[in-house]
Amino acid sequence: MHYLITGGSGFIGSHLSDKLLADGHRVTVLDNLSTGKIENVRHLEGNDRFKLVVGTILNETLVDKLAERCDAIFHLAAAVGVELIVNHPLESLTTNIKGSEIVLEMAYRYHKKVLITSTSEIYGKNTQGPLTEDQDRILGSPLKSRWSYSTAKAVDEILAYVYWKEKKVPTTIVRLFNTVGPRQSGMYGMVVPRFVRQAVEDKDITVYGSGTQSRCFLHVKDVVSTLPKLIENLGSYGQVFNIGSQEEVTIEDLARKVIEITKSKSKIVKIPYEKAYEEGFEDMERRMPDTTKIRNLIGFKPTADLKDIIEDVVKYTRENK
Repeated sequence: MHYLITGGSGFIGSHLSDKLLADGHRVTVLDNLSTGKIENVRHLEGNDRFKLVVGTILNETLVDKLAERCDAIFHLAAAVGVELIVNHPLESLTTNIKGSEIVLEMAYRYHKKVLITSTSEIYGKNTQGPLTEDQDRILGSPLKSRWSYSTAKAVDEILAYVYWKEKKVPTTIVRLFNTVGPRQSGMYGMVVPRFVRQAVEDKDITVYGSGTQSRCFLHVKDVVSTLPKLIENLGSYGQVFNIGSQEEVTIEDLARKVIEITKSKSKIVKIPYEKAYEEGFEDMERRMPDTTKIRNLIGFKPTADLKDIIEDVVKYTRENK
C-alpha cells in the first residue's frame, strides 16, 4: 500500500510513518513544518519507500497530485495544542476546516480511503465519563478562542460523515485522547513533555489551574498501531471512534509522578488559567474515553501504562537535551 500522511513530520505522523514503513508500505508525507519537524523524520532519509513533500494542505493543486498517487490518506495535519489555538485562532480555524475540506474532496475525486484525526476536545466541558462517541458536546461561548479548536474539529467530523453518506467516500474518524510519547513538543501546551522538561532541568513544574482536573494519557505507539487497522477495516467507514487510555490521573498527581520518576528537585507551582492563557479561559475537570466501540471492532487495548509513557518521554528528553 502507498499511504499519504498529511502532517506526517509531526509527533504522531512521524511515528505513523515509522510504523507503516516497518510493515513494508510506501509513505508520502505532506507537511508545512509549522509544528512538525524535519528532525522527526530525518532518520527516514534514504529509505526509497519514504518521501517528504514540504507544502500545505491548503494548496489544492499539490494535494490533488498527491492524493491521485496514493492508495489511502491519513489526515493528521492540523493546528494543535491549547496554547497555539488560543494565541492563533484564525490561522487554526483556516487550517483545520479548509484543509480538511480539500483533503476530503480529493479523496472523493480519486476514490481514496481517508482517516480523519479528531480530538477529545469535541466533548468540550462534558465531564461525564467514560465518554461514549454519541454523548453531547458542551461548549462555552463561541467568542472564547478556547472552543474554536473543538468547533473546527466538529466541522471536520461533519464533513467526513457527509462525504461518506452523500458521496460514499470511505471515511473513518478517530477522536484522540491525550496522545503522548517521544518527539512530542511542550511548546504548545502539551502537559507531559512540558512537565518532564521542567523536571529534568530541576525547574519549578507549573501546574495550570487547581491541578485537580484529570486526564487519561495514551502512548503514541498504541495510537499508530491502531490507525492502520481502522483504515483497512470496512466496519470503520462512516464511523467515529474514541482512542485513549482509561488510566485516569489528576494533573497535580501527574506532576508528582514526573518528579518521582526523574528524581527531580523540582517543586510544584500552581498558576491561574488567566495567567497561563487568557482572561476567562475555561477548562474541563475530567476527560475519560469509553473505548468499547473500538475494542469490539478491532480488539483495541493499550499496551503501555502511565509509568511507561513518562519513562519514555524522560529518556527522549534527556537524550535530546
